[in-house]
Amino acid sequence: MAGRIIMHIDFDAFYPSVEERERPEWKGRPVIVGADPRDGKGRGVVASANYIAREFGVRSAMPISRAWKLCPHGIYLRPNLPLYVKVSYDAMSIIRKYSEKFQQLSIDEAFIDVTGKVKDFEEAGDLAEKLKREILTKEQIGSSIGIGPNKLIAKLASDYRKPYGLTIVKPEDSRKFLSPLPVRKLIGIGPKTEAALKEMKIDAVEQLAKVDVKILTEVFGKFGYRMHEMALGIDDSDVSEEGEIKSIGKELTFEEDVDDPQTILQALVDLIEEFHPELSSSGMQFKTVNLKVRYENFETHTRANTLGHYSNDMETIKKVARNLIQPFLDSGRKVRLVGVRVSGLRFGKNQKTLKEL
Repeated sequence: MAGRIIMHIDFDAFYPSVEERERPEWKGRPVIVGADPRDGKGRGVVASANYIAREFGVRSAMPISRAWKLCPHGIYLRPNLPLYVKVSYDAMSIIRKYSEKFQQLSIDEAFIDVTGKVKDFEEAGDLAEKLKREILTKEQIGSSIGIGPNKLIAKLASDYRKPYGLTIVKPEDSRKFLSPLPVRKLIGIGPKTEAALKEMKIDAVEQLAKVDVKILTEVFGKFGYRMHEMALGIDDSDVSEEGEIKSIGKELTFEEDVDDPQTILQALVDLIEEFHPELSSSGMQFKTVNLKVRYENFETHTRANTLGHYSNDMETIKKVARNLIQPFLDSGRKVRLVGVRVSGLRFGKNQKTLKEL
């Protein structure tokens, strides 16, 4: 895997950017895609917000009522999923042309291996600028690109300078680039792992890199070894069409613990509508729907239902997820977190929809 040059392309504020493309008069105004705010009393969450809305503190997964309080003058839109999928497909088709090795991660991000296309990182930078211009010209959406010696570095680099950014991290600069980053930036480190690392006085990647790997594996198991590798900038995974996608989904931690069944159900539906375009645009089908519920005391439960067939139908996911969550709604306990994922993935062939069940 030595000597590779990998790019990670990430579309900037993708949903709002597509909406602004369709309605140019909205440019320069805060655009929030998600649930209906209904004068600040709406339920559900923000799916995405443009950078102007983010200046007011609006963020993805934020309750829509909170977003309304922060930015009542914003333009609030329900997701137009068919449109987003089409734009994603067209933009990904452009990206594919730049490399023989392509891996789509989601509706708005992808990896390409350009090792055989360029002679060095400087030339890769020129190629990235050309790619960004073509996407902007043809699809009218901005993108940020990270270039590195592996997928880990490239993905972190694409997030380093946004929007419409380009960050190049050469192999000899990888440790210097990683060292000051908070550990939460590393792939797979969520709030729980971050909290455990903070208890060990580990906040930055540089600190994590200095910890004995034996200590990390004692505390975190096999993932401790992977964390140590990431802290050192090691990632030998290949850019592959099949990728390493084992599941696709989203989860939401409520700002305040919730015991209202309708609020929880609406959040579940919003999460499904947020991640389903990733499933559709990647051509993947699922066989299993997975639910995750965490109560206010951090007690966590997971449930799953495996279908007798493959599908990529959104209404099927909603129906199964509602059935899985019902016992938790009947408990009367306050919920801190809810999540839903689909797994058992394969690339699409014949599939069934809810109407055929």
